[in-house]
Amino acid sequence: MFRSRAHSPINSSSGFVSKLQANLRLGRNLKQIGAATAGDCAGAFAWLGAALIVEGADGPLARALEVKKVLPRFSGEDLDHVVDYLTYVTVPAFIVARSSIVPEELRLSLAAAIMLVSLYHFADTKSKTSDGYFVGFPAIWNVIILYCFVLGLAPGAAALLIGLCAVLTFVPLHWVHPFRVRRLRPVTFGIVLAWAAASVSTLHRGFPGSAVERLIFVIAALYVVAIGLSSRAKTGDHSSNAP
Repeated sequence: MFRSRAHSPINSSSGFVSKLQANLRLGRNLKQIGAATAGDCAGAFAWLGAALIVEGADGPLARALEVKKVLPRFSGEDLDHVVDYLTYVTVPAFIVARSSIVPEELRLSLAAAIMLVSLYHFADTKSKTSDGYFVGFPAIWNVIILYCFVLGLAPGAAALLIGLCAVLTFVPLHWVHPFRVRRLRPVTFGIVLAWAAASVSTLHRGFPGSAVERLIFVIAALYVVAIGLSSRAKTGDHSSNAP
């Protein structure tokens, strides 16, 4: 006589959205790996960009449709961690192992280092502060490898940058989250938008970036480091296990 909640239109659409999100996120990772395997690093980064768009939309959409209530047995946070590890760690490590971005003799060891140190970050329950900063390098290896290509770093310099970021995983410096940190949020948004525009322009033109694109990348990096250091000096190490 009455439809049960399990078969309601809202429940069905929520379950469908949850499955669609998972398939979209996993599918884009296959596209990234496929592009990297074919030697098309620009194509791989284009798919990584598409991944960021899906990343920004899937959480609010899932909350709006109450997927957590409809599918209480499944954890969106756990799924996020699995797919984020593929997106931000595995694919960049694969690019390092297969491309000439670093010296050939260091490719496998650096790729392995990226994957191992990132496990520490993903498993760390104190990896975020109460005001939204990451504590320690937040395993955004897709960004670091993109910097290597855009700036046209020599293989030795790229290897040093990757090694430095691996070490910074264990150093309790603060790294700004562009959406969760309220301090200087309008400035952060402006920097992120300029950086994104420079990224799209570079992918369209090809690596390395132009002088203007490289300048924007450098300014963005300096800003992230500066705001993180000032936050660390101001608030100290008040970490939180909040997601």
